[in-house]
Amino acid sequence: METKKDIKSMCLAELEEELKAGGHKAFRAGQIFQWIHEKLADSFEEMSNLSKDLRRQLEGRYWLVTLKKEDVKISKIDGTRKYLFGLSDGNVIESVLMRYKHGNSVCISSQVGCGMGCRFCASTLDGLKRNLEPSEMLDQVYRIQKDTGERVSHVVVMGSGEPLDNYDNLLRFIRLISHEKGLNISQRNITVSTCGIVPGIQRLAEEGVSVTLALSLHAPDDQVRRTLMPVAYKYALKDILPACHTYFKRTGRRLTFEYSLVKGVNDNLKEAQALARLLKGQQGHVNLIPVNPIKERDYVQSDRKAVEEFKGCLEKNGITVTVRREMGRDINGACGQLRRSFIEEKR
Repeated sequence: METKKDIKSMCLAELEEELKAGGHKAFRAGQIFQWIHEKLADSFEEMSNLSKDLRRQLEGRYWLVTLKKEDVKISKIDGTRKYLFGLSDGNVIESVLMRYKHGNSVCISSQVGCGMGCRFCASTLDGLKRNLEPSEMLDQVYRIQKDTGERVSHVVVMGSGEPLDNYDNLLRFIRLISHEKGLNISQRNITVSTCGIVPGIQRLAEEGVSVTLALSLHAPDDQVRRTLMPVAYKYALKDILPACHTYFKRTGRRLTFEYSLVKGVNDNLKEAQALARLLKGQQGHVNLIPVNPIKERDYVQSDRKAVEEFKGCLEKNGITVTVRREMGRDINGACGQLRRSFIEEKR
């Protein structure tokens, strides 16, 4: 028996080919694409300007991925909404909606779990299960927009998973979410986070996309970085930073350097000065993140005084720096926490 194809992951040109091969006019592909990616249809039945016969054929040949909302937690502090979505194979992933003055931002997952092993992150505790398809990445945004009735204007690929470890599906996701016949989210409003997968950064620089790259840095040298991020054994900063600079030169997009502050590990002034030296001349800014503690690890968040002193030291050395506003703290807002508690309950 022929397996159904994932229609939500298809680009418009592929959809046109599919329709022509089925004896239909190419313009039908544009209509179907719009139903899926702009009107966010949940079923082929909703596609009212298509004939009943065509809808029946689509139903027989294609699979229209729609995620199941398993749970949603809403912060009483700032209205942040944390979603737990069920996939067709029984796995679960999480996504977060954050409301800012500049618009609604959705943080999506790119993998089920994560294989990077960062010591302060709950996403990685159960390891990597599998990559997400482009459709499963898209539908996190689509479900949330439909659920709230509010437009999503910014997307950050910063939830569970290492996006550059799922490279081809990530690239297709970027092109589909920014397509003019879809949600048309500007690529300048899309941020992709990476632990520092050098070949992936180099490839992305040549793709002609203009997304913002965020490097999870978390330490000013390889030695400290390795205690926090096992991936640092494979990719050294002497290779990562030139790759980031190449990305800036090719795209003109300034980088974000993410730095999670862990008390007594990477938050003293000596490290701040080393970070300033490391990033001198790099085109980008530092985003300081007071680490979100998880019960499986004994890392403690830096106190406010340490955060301010660290920030002040960077600014004195000419580095642009922001401190990330904590969102959804009362609903386990950090990556992987909701998924992990759901899995534990099922166990």
